[in-house]
Amino acid sequence: MHRLVEIRSYKLKSGSGARFHDLVITQSMPLLRAYGTEVVAFGPSAHDGDAYLLIRAYDNLEDRRSSQETFYSSEAWRSGPRQAIIELIDADWNIVVWLTRDAVDAIRKSWIASTGMSTG
Repeated sequence: MHRLVEIRSYKLKSGSGARFHDLVITQSMPLLRAYGTEVVAFGPSAHDGDAYLLIRAYDNLEDRRSSQETFYSSEAWRSGPRQAIIELIDADWNIVVWLTRDAVDAIRKSWIASTGMSTG
């Protein structure tokens, strides 16, 4: 079985990496979990404290679209961490690829082993 994997990369405003990560850990990740989003990996880039990544997995393009539409239009997101988070972002971009379930699990396991951060 394959999963549609979205790799989202953020270039954050200078010096805001620690604040962004704190917002993700304390506010965004709990919301993503509550909405059933499969987060594969997230956190600061190894090369730049003001670069960040979020990797999510979906069943297909429609699942990605509907999941993100539901999450990003929710009152919990809009009145919650949304504004504080977007104020720290200079730029972001996405890459969407198909990967096997084994590949997705390997990325998750590697991420947890190297960062100590649980994704679920």
